[in-house]
Amino acid sequence: MSTGTVAYRTVALAGRPAEPRIGEAMLALAGHLLRKGVRVRAVADGGMDYTPLDVELVAEAGLALGADMVVAVGGDGTMLHAARVAAACGVPVLGVNRGRLGFLADVSPEKMLESVDDALAGRCIPETRMLLQATVIGRSQHGTALALNDVAVARQDMGRMLDLNTWVDQAFVNTHAGDGFIVSTSTGSTAYALSCGGPIVHPGVAALVLVPICPHTLSDRPIVVGADSIVELELVGRPETRAQVVCDGISFCELEPGLR
Repeated sequence: MSTGTVAYRTVALAGRPAEPRIGEAMLALAGHLLRKGVRVRAVADGGMDYTPLDVELVAEAGLALGADMVVAVGGDGTMLHAARVAAACGVPVLGVNRGRLGFLADVSPEKMLESVDDALAGRCIPETRMLLQATVIGRSQHGTALALNDVAVARQDMGRMLDLNTWVDQAFVNTHAGDGFIVSTSTGSTAYALSCGGPIVHPGVAALVLVPICPHTLSDRPIVVGADSIVELELVGRPETRAQVVCDGISFCELEPGLR
């Protein structure tokens, strides 16, 4: 079905070209797009030599700036990274699966060029997915990070349990004892949250999934709340308690006792 609304004049390529099959796919894409008169940009220090192709090399932070579409080549990790980079510019992301699972990057290598052509011709219907914004506010740190799948508070030391107080929309929910806690989008319900016993939620459902990690009590079960809910987590201070905030599998910062 044609959308007929977007002219894709500049396409940004994201991936880790050091892996041969990813690098080969990125080179093939760059050549294909340039032959169609589309400008191509890629990360300058990405380890790929595009010579003699006329690829514009930019800093990673500005990859999506001025682009009409980002094509992420790799696994779901690459797709998650590309989504965060593109989110600030409101740029759509097309994922080509050169990884293992392909939950997010679901275009097969065999249909890579065909799928890109469909997108260029307006024959693809974009899906809108929600993002999580994680904010840590405290005495010594204040920062924000985005996540497409999930935000987790996880223990840093093996064999030590965390106690986490939780609130939803300022209403106290529980004190969770275990290895940590996950706040997941519907998209991320098939990722870390699923391995911890969370439900599979259709990506079109506007919801957050709250999942304790290895809870110490049988009654501490996953719950689903509205997508516009504000979830707060506070680390309860105990001797030698150490926890970290992880966004889409990337460590964001340490969480000190008493911080939210």
